[in-house]
Amino acid sequence: MIVPGVLSFSHALVRQAVDEGGIAIDATAGNGHDTQFLAECVGPAGKVYAFDIQQEALARTKQRLNEQGIANRVALIHAGHHEMDRHLPEEIRGKLQAVMFNLGYLPHGDPTIITRPETTLPALKTSAVWLAPGGVLSVVLYTGHPGGQEEAEHVLQWAQSLSSQTFQVMHYRLLNRKQAPSLVLVEKRKSAA
Repeated sequence: MIVPGVLSFSHALVRQAVDEGGIAIDATAGNGHDTQFLAECVGPAGKVYAFDIQQEALARTKQRLNEQGIANRVALIHAGHHEMDRHLPEEIRGKLQAVMFNLGYLPHGDPTIITRPETTLPALKTSAVWLAPGGVLSVVLYTGHPGGQEEAEHVLQWAQSLSSQTFQVMHYRLLNRKQAPSLVLVEKRKSAA
């Protein structure tokens, strides 16, 4: 396929920003796909912090990581992403190479437990501060569930308000598929240090 799907495009772009031994965050662990991807990117010397408010999501993620033999690279944190600054070690501030958000609800979980603008926006703001120069923040937006369109609009407004002196922002979406997921990618400029 010439046109990559949103998730594969997100992974391709994030992979370019993460080095072996790097530090990354999965802000919405879910079923652990992004957590596993980030753990593979950072390698044995790196660290991934994965957040989720649902114990079920963390259990699924832990099982996935154990099956791959990479659980020791990941700290699973039972907390909302809006609380990440309370759970992350201060010494990694400004050193994050990637932060990934996959908004919406836990697939095969309770669809009434969703990410919301009032917690997502503070988490995005914290993530932008904690990014290293050259680091990226990826946000996959889903609009096909109740509350999804509103959250997507808030995220896009926030992303558009970021200083072009400090950040480069991209919005990738399919134009001919109604309610298709889209991707917001924020890169902290290397000269922004």
